[in-house]
Amino acid sequence: MLGEAEEIGRRVRLARLRLGMTQADLAAAMERTQGWVSKMERGRIEIDRVGLLNQLATELHVHPNDLIGRPYVASPSENQWHAAATSIVREMRRFDLAPVFDGTPRRAEVLWGQMTGLHRLRDAAANVAILRALPDMLREARALAEVSSGHEREEAFALYGVQCKFAHTAAHSLGHPELVAIACERAAWAARLSGDPVLAAVADWMRAWDMWTTADWADSLSLLDKALNDLEGPYARGDQLALRAWGSLHLRAGVSAARAGDPGQAYDRIVYARTAADRMDTAIGPPVYDRHSLTFSSGNVAVHAVAVALDAGDHRRALQMNARTDPAVVAALPNSRQGHHHLDLARAWLWDSNRDRALAELETAERLAPQLIRHHPMARSTLRSLVTAERAGVRERLRRMSDRFHLDG
Repeated sequence: MLGEAEEIGRRVRLARLRLGMTQADLAAAMERTQGWVSKMERGRIEIDRVGLLNQLATELHVHPNDLIGRPYVASPSENQWHAAATSIVREMRRFDLAPVFDGTPRRAEVLWGQMTGLHRLRDAAANVAILRALPDMLREARALAEVSSGHEREEAFALYGVQCKFAHTAAHSLGHPELVAIACERAAWAARLSGDPVLAAVADWMRAWDMWTTADWADSLSLLDKALNDLEGPYARGDQLALRAWGSLHLRAGVSAARAGDPGQAYDRIVYARTAADRMDTAIGPPVYDRHSLTFSSGNVAVHAVAVALDAGDHRRALQMNARTDPAVVAALPNSRQGHHHLDLARAWLWDSNRDRALAELETAERLAPQLIRHHPMARSTLRSLVTAERAGVRERLRRMSDRFHLDG
């Protein structure tokens, strides 16, 4: 992995030269110094923020994955998910053709029950298993839409749309941009046919995430605000699914604002999300099934507050926020969300020059969500930084000892 930083720097240099840009040109676009660009291209500086990676890729007119070599090379058994991803892409490409499905599709109520398995896999960050399950599920949902009418047909399209969301999340985690793009498009298509106003907002939530790839922070915020406006009615009435979506949209907007360099708005969005979580917590009656798989909660707001502080470049505030957070609230979150949170803490402790705490948090993150962390570019960047710093420290201790032993004499 230590060679990755140099390889990333080499790819940056080649992309820059293809555009005829000088190091000074790129430095000006990135609001950095030429020295920073030079060191980064030689692998001496880590690209340790997603926003920074996305901005760099945007200036070079490439996809971020082209710079970091993602999807990462793994063993043949670990690479089997590519076949499932290809099957999903093929299924989504033929969305408006007659579905290929043997037999009679089951009713929507039965298929919604089957979706609980995907929720469990999502909570465990088992993204490979999600991709393997989706081709058959997409075919059956599309077949149901083809042979049914009325509410049953709408529910079939809602199923298809939520399945697209699962594909979208897994593809983001594993690094498959083609599946990310087509899953987002198909989710929006299915939402329009589902009669579900919240699903349309979820599709916008997905699309805003994709805008981060090209560092379009302002467009992401505009889209999220449009989705929030569309949900105004059901949110005001206290609809629980609308409350979940409303809070999730504000959390996504908080990250967008932080990466856009607007921490004030970012923290305001966290406050709005917390209001939605409080309304959910005080709602009367049994909880509503989270059919859109947003897992919004007070705990999710707490860990996003830490993430927003980190994206805003304030790692000390991130650590302070975490210290004030009840550990039980974090422990109640799915492993996927917990893993990401501990990765954020690892980065915060690294920037605070506490490598022992950083390594401990990174180990915790990997234990909770191994697939997520091993495929996450910021986890790899953090680990590379830790290994490099450790080796540098060992070298310095050896140099001092060799001086004391007068080995050079």
